[in-house]
Amino acid sequence: MAINQKIFNGLQVNRSLLAGGVVLTGIGSVLGAAGAALVCAALFTAGRDWVRSMETAPTTLAQRALHEAKVASSAGWEAWRAEHGSPN
Repeated sequence: MAINQKIFNGLQVNRSLLAGGVVLTGIGSVLGAAGAALVCAALFTAGRDWVRSMETAPTTLAQRALHEAKVASSAGWEAWRAEHGSPN
């Protein structure tokens, strides 16, 4: 039996191989996190530039859509009341 191996209930673990795997996994995790951060930064910048280049601000578009939805809902409600003869 080699010095870097230990027997634990019949399981022999090569400690140097295990340590190397842990180190490589850690390095890969750090590189993966750095890559994900770069992708997020690029997408955030592109989205921000796209919003800035719009003719109408997104808040204005949302307010307009909400107003149109309210008008359509009110018109639908009035049509339903007229059809069913409800005084409410």
